[in-house]
Amino acid sequence: MPSESFAGGLAARLVAIILALLVAAIAFAWTGADLGKLGAHVLKSTFGSRFGLMDICLIMTPLILTGLAVTIAQKVGAWNIGAEGQFSAGAFAATSVALYVPGPAVLVLPLMVVAGALGGVIWILIPTLARAYADVSELITTLLLNFVGILLVYYVATGPWLDPSGLSFASTARLPPEIPLFWGDVHWGFPLAVLLTILVAVVLNYTRWGYEVRISGSNPSVAHYAAIPFRRHLIVVMILSGAIAGLAGMFELAGTTHRLQGGISNNFGYVGIMVAVLARGSALGVLLGAALMAVILKSGISLQTQGVSMSTVIALTGLILFFTAIADELSHYRVVRPMRTEN
Repeated sequence: MPSESFAGGLAARLVAIILALLVAAIAFAWTGADLGKLGAHVLKSTFGSRFGLMDICLIMTPLILTGLAVTIAQKVGAWNIGAEGQFSAGAFAATSVALYVPGPAVLVLPLMVVAGALGGVIWILIPTLARAYADVSELITTLLLNFVGILLVYYVATGPWLDPSGLSFASTARLPPEIPLFWGDVHWGFPLAVLLTILVAVVLNYTRWGYEVRISGSNPSVAHYAAIPFRRHLIVVMILSGAIAGLAGMFELAGTTHRLQGGISNNFGYVGIMVAVLARGSALGVLLGAALMAVILKSGISLQTQGVSMSTVIALTGLILFFTAIADELSHYRVVRPMRTEN
């Protein structure tokens, strides 16, 4: 029987992670690996140092935004699978401002933010209009545009915008406008992403507009009967989703990599889909989902430094996500004993 419970969902996720780690431990032990050494190294490098915690925050920043982009689209009954392409488009647009708009960082950075958001909007505009006016599945159109966005970045980073000094391969020169640091190497994009998520959660849950969006997503027929403009809400929400994904690309560019390079998205758009799935449609749940995924990705990097192959790390990550997805689904059910009938 279906049943919603925050505590139950959290407990189910923890059990799933433990089970996945146990299965992984058995597999590692079978290969002769030193489990104690690997586990100690992962814990120390991830949670036992300031550097590890900063890495988690840096990984969380784009995951929060891409996960939020997918979650917002879900609210209106749509699937934005194109956060990867919108991320790349946002980074591309922000780079164009950094390269061709002169001025101090205090003026250029806001323009880069606007350009990054607009890049994401432009990348999602055609799929949005196609869904709104021709009922074309946004699953296909947003997914296909991912490849275009990724290849566009590769093209300009290795061609027209290639570092003229020759010091960088397949990337632009270092871009001077940088997001100020918040804590250590963590830039202000991290707290801004958290604040944006909280703001979106408040708007969706405590405003009339958010109520109409949720009604439109849960039952378009009811929305039509209640004179709620479903098409308008669909367009606005999808554009907002693309803008947030594009903003993720801008933050990654100006806060972490400081140059446009091939593969700058680092699959953050695709991982953001998993973050949204783990969030179960909750904007605030995106923060927890992004934190979990950041820890998994950081742990995978730590394992690679100990000689564990990339394929093994990917398999372990997939195993954890597989168990977590199953547990997340099961947490919404509870066992009901049949009522006894007296003869």
